[in-house]
Amino acid sequence: MPVEVAAHAGFCMGVSRAVERAEAMAKDGIPSCTLGELIHNPQVIRDLAERGLEPIQEPEEAGNRRVLIRSHGVSPQVLDQLREAGNEILDLTCPFVDKLHRIVEEGSRDGTPVILVGERDHPEVRGTAGWAHGEVMFVAGPEEAEQLPETEKAVVVCQTTFPHSRWEAILEVLQRKIRRPDCRCTICNATEIRQKEARELAARADAMIVVGGRNSANTQKLYAICKNVCPRTILVESAAEIPPAFANKDSEMIGITAGASTPTDSLKEVVTRMSELENKDLNPTAEVDTNNDFMAEVESTLVRIRPGQTLTGKVVQITEDEVCVSIGYKADGLIKRSDLVDQDVKLDDEIEVEVVKVNDGEGNVLLSQRNIVNRKAWDAMMEKYEAGEYVDAVGKEAVKGGLIADIAGVRAFVPASQLSQRYVEKIADFVGKEMKLKILEVDTQKKRVVASRKAVVAEEAATKKKEAWERLEEGMVIHGIVRRLTDFGAFVDVGGVDGLIHITDLSWGRIKHPSEVVKPNQEVDVKILSLDPERERIQLGYKQLQPHPWDNAVEKFPVGEVVDGKVVRITEFGAFVELEPGLDGLVHISQCATTRVAKVEDAVKVGDEVKVKVLGVDPEKKRISLSIRQAIEPEPAAEEAAETAAADVEYEVVATEDSVSEKFAEAAEAAEEVKEAVEEKAEEAAEEVKKTAKRAKKAVKEAAEEVAEAAEEAAKE
Repeated sequence: MPVEVAAHAGFCMGVSRAVERAEAMAKDGIPSCTLGELIHNPQVIRDLAERGLEPIQEPEEAGNRRVLIRSHGVSPQVLDQLREAGNEILDLTCPFVDKLHRIVEEGSRDGTPVILVGERDHPEVRGTAGWAHGEVMFVAGPEEAEQLPETEKAVVVCQTTFPHSRWEAILEVLQRKIRRPDCRCTICNATEIRQKEARELAARADAMIVVGGRNSANTQKLYAICKNVCPRTILVESAAEIPPAFANKDSEMIGITAGASTPTDSLKEVVTRMSELENKDLNPTAEVDTNNDFMAEVESTLVRIRPGQTLTGKVVQITEDEVCVSIGYKADGLIKRSDLVDQDVKLDDEIEVEVVKVNDGEGNVLLSQRNIVNRKAWDAMMEKYEAGEYVDAVGKEAVKGGLIADIAGVRAFVPASQLSQRYVEKIADFVGKEMKLKILEVDTQKKRVVASRKAVVAEEAATKKKEAWERLEEGMVIHGIVRRLTDFGAFVDVGGVDGLIHITDLSWGRIKHPSEVVKPNQEVDVKILSLDPERERIQLGYKQLQPHPWDNAVEKFPVGEVVDGKVVRITEFGAFVELEPGLDGLVHISQCATTRVAKVEDAVKVGDEVKVKVLGVDPEKKRISLSIRQAIEPEPAAEEAAETAAADVEYEVVATEDSVSEKFAEAAEAAEEVKEAVEEKAEEAAEEVKKTAKRAKKAVKEAAEEVAEAAEEAAKE
């Protein structure tokens, strides 16, 4: 009864990381809890709870404890709620799930709807939905996808543990429903490999055992996959649940796999149980004589070998074509020179070898060193593939449809469409070049690998762009490289993102094209004028870092100096002459010629090179007065200027006198108004005094009459 265990059974990278960190946290004595069950395995949950890490269901239950976020992740709203309550957070979200969150957040930032493929009630799906900025639609199967309305665009992502075959079936429907779909396959590589291995193992096995928690979604998916291929499949959480008569035939092959949340101890327990049954069945108890005991003792001193096994042996013989190695077996092993990695081996050297064949037909054991190197290279590559990491490669050969690349001895195919973000005309240009690749597909049976350079370039550019946006600030001066020119400006790479120098911000003077100031690949210092992260636009300035022409205009163009200039613009009242880029002066129509002209065009034309005399410079108002007339005939022009100046002074004096007179008149008028008001108040007061005196006089008279009457009455008595 042979037993075969899937290569990728048990804890995945994300779960293993979460459990290890949680166990470490349980030892530091800080009161902690997990938001939800850390993983879907009752044994692990019980063990962590006994160590003080009990699961809670709602953030409000955390109290003042440290909260561990499980590998399924949570929404940003939950994280904010915990922070506002003052809880310390240890985020153990799986890297693949965290990547899914970032895709949803960034893809929906402009309001684009999100279609989330997965089980609506799964904690990972619920947490992911919280990262969307707009509408979220849930799809679990092709039938639900058919019910969705047609839409212009949407971001389509997937639960990391979702079956790949169902994702493809749903995707086929959605691509008909969405005109511009942004589809991202976010299924974890480890999940895809685990499910594929389980399917292949179940196809070879007579019976399958799937080990894991019954409430684990990925374990249930493994069980469904195996059950579909091998009807005699059982799901157990521990070895104790295996039926006594499950393995009832010696010839049956038993396959074992485990979900991503299944602890190594649980898997080992099941494997050990089945291995014990295997040994018991293959080694029945029997009576043996002394000779058999002796032979068994001799056999016990020899190693047992099988194809694919790795051993350490000693070189005992070297020929031109082969190397003979003692491996402690009843027969020595032979390595062909072509399968020997180290060609300089010597007698008695210990080397690591792999068994290719136990018996080549002549009693010899065939060995290989190259297989070990290839397997190690393959395993190292698979580890990076499962972790979503890039691999280093070298272009080897241009073939039809793409490039063959070497990844530490492993051949990989890079389709032409995956070589660059732009169309590649000559694939041979990549031969001999070192490059980073992202592995897209792996066929473990045929050892075939499909990889992409384009994905690496895109992801690195996105990372670089994000870092650049976090670093940039308005007003910052930064070094950049001019990448391309257009009629309206120059695009400059400022460290991962491009900014635009508008043609008006290239020079203080007027230019017709940016090439008059900068060239492609030229390094320049620029100033950030404005940032628009939502539209990903950066406005840069080049002239802002150059000296302003008006800063030293007075020194460069003193009054009375005759200088050269160029007519750049004509108006009804005069001509503007450029003295240097960004510095124009005005020649009034009266100063355009030695004789009076009806129109400026009668004297000068745009583009004319002329000599002008500086009449005045006003840096504050940014005005320069010029004269062509006085540059030709200085004396008459000077007299006319003096007369004009005198008239201006006279005008100013008159204007000043008028202003003073007007102010004086206003003051006199105000004083008169005050006088009238005082007199009016005085008259009112005098009238009031008269009235008061009359009332007093009347009161005195009445009082005197009363006194007289009283005196008369007193006399009569």
